[in-house]
Amino acid sequence: MTHNIPKGKKLILFDGVCNLCNGSVNKIIKLDKKNHFLFASLQSKIGNEVIEYLNIDTQKTDSIILYTPGISYEVRSTAVLKIASNFGRMWKFFSYIFLLIPTGIRDFIYNVISKNRYKWFGKRESCMIPTPELKARFLD
Repeated sequence: MTHNIPKGKKLILFDGVCNLCNGSVNKIIKLDKKNHFLFASLQSKIGNEVIEYLNIDTQKTDSIILYTPGISYEVRSTAVLKIASNFGRMWKFFSYIFLLIPTGIRDFIYNVISKNRYKWFGKRESCMIPTPELKARFLD
């Protein structure tokens, strides 16, 4: 199941009502000069289909998933670091350094931020709607 994801692309599933997550997606779009990534909200139809296909428990992972069709998926801090590793040498270097930190420690910090993201950064009433220029980067 590829969900119409072109070969060589990776899908980032994000919390579409979270202001921090939406800001992060906008930053990724700016840094993703080679267009490695497509996006879908966790709340979207495609988001739900991918989550079901990968058998992901959204009670345990509810904020970011990096899906590489036919290869793997990553969640939490590992997803963030693997995404960042695509943005140039410095990003790649720091991503690999942080990947040396045990996942449990990285995810502890990630989970603290994730659990407080609505309180600290706010929440939208509905998922973001991409501008016409960015529409091709989002899967419905």
